[in-house]
Amino acid sequence: MEDPRVVEIEGEFYMTYTAFGRLGFGAAIAGGSVTPMIAKSTNLISWKRIGPVVRGEDNKDHVLFPRRIGGAFALLLRPRPEIWIAYSNDLKTWPKERMKKVFGPRPGNWDGVAVGANGVPIETEEGWLLLYHGYDENRVYRFGVALLDLDDPSKVIHRPKDPIFWPEEIWELRGDVPRVVFSCANIVVNRTLYVFYGGGDHVIGLATASFSELLDYARHG
Repeated sequence: MEDPRVVEIEGEFYMTYTAFGRLGFGAAIAGGSVTPMIAKSTNLISWKRIGPVVRGEDNKDHVLFPRRIGGAFALLLRPRPEIWIAYSNDLKTWPKERMKKVFGPRPGNWDGVAVGANGVPIETEEGWLLLYHGYDENRVYRFGVALLDLDDPSKVIHRPKDPIFWPEEIWELRGDVPRVVFSCANIVVNRTLYVFYGGGDHVIGLATASFSELLDYARHG
């Protein structure tokens, strides 16, 4: 079990996480050893599994929006190498016909090979603020930001070209997986954004930013 992302919706807590088996990514395509899962809790201690989102494909980095959109639960997920959105009425069935592509990698850029969502999208008057990760041909993981439409998050309002965060510290450049920063949580407290992230798949780090400055960059950067 890895990469948990927790969100509160209508007074209950939901955790999206990846069930990852020993067979590896090749087997995920053939039989499903990488499975995006959802669990539910009322106290953040005891969890009940709701079930998988999809099976039998290389798909993870999934995260729920903090409220229903159009009356349905909305979820970002990553069928490699792109970010898509899916909708469900019960969190158990996610019809393929209700899935839409949000955005994909930009060849030659820092996010030129693959992209995936970070923490829970943040609702603002301007749109959904999404922090995401991407990597290039050298497998250097960086963070970017995008602004999505409030009513239809498959519509990208703006996506700045440059990254906002990248590996610099020795414990980010080296580790179990080198040159990686990877986050599953971005929380706003008193207009400051707190981003909890893994460095080199080895340590836990914390980065902060002015939320208003980040939102302005997402709109105009």
